Amino acid sequence: TSLNMGTMNFGLFPMLNRYHDFKHEWERQHLEGSKDFIFRNTFGDIEKILERLGKGHGVRFEFECYDVGHLYTLAHFLDRKLVTPPLFVQTIFGILGGIGPDPQNVLTMRETAERLFGSDYLWSVLAAGRFQIPFCTMAATMGANVRVGLEDNLYLGKGQLAPSNAALVAKMRHILEELSIDIASADEARTLLATKGGSNVKF
Repeated sequence: TSLNMGTMNFGLFPMLNRYHDFKHEWERQHLEGSKDFIFRNTFGDIEKILERLGKGHGVRFEFECYDVGHLYTLAHFLDRKLVTPPLFVQTIFGILGGIGPDPQNVLTMRETAERLFGSDYLWSVLAAGRFQIPFCTMAATMGANVRVGLEDNLYLGKGQLAPSNAALVAKMRHILEELSIDIASADEARTLLATKGGSNVKF
């Protein structure tokens, strides 16, 4: 399950400059409201989640790091032995309030994670909106895992809405295969992430 590694501003309101017609009024209100929205995840919040879900129920986490400081927060919990390697570290780019969508920032986040976690982590990258496919492609050539899907990006290409998550995954897979980058099978992914497996959960 995803665990954001810090409290942050989460600004979606710039989309109001690009879109003026909405199907539902709540959409405009949601975007406008993000000017004053704080995504809360304090040290206390994170500690409770790690204790109750991690240690209490064996939940494995996708540690979402929106900025360099979030990597240091994760290192803090690793030092306290509240998280167990391998850490699945999702570095996120392009959300206003987090680290920006500049290629140099991918290197910064990777180098920082390498210093802090060494061989104790698996690196993954996601980027918001139009940066999703280019950033994931670049990161994959550097050895990263990648995440694509409608939660982070609605478009398959310029002006072309993605019909499904599967379409975005298929596009990303095609790009990676053209670059001769291996794709993990479902079983290989479960092993890498040290998950329980479907036979050991009740859903």
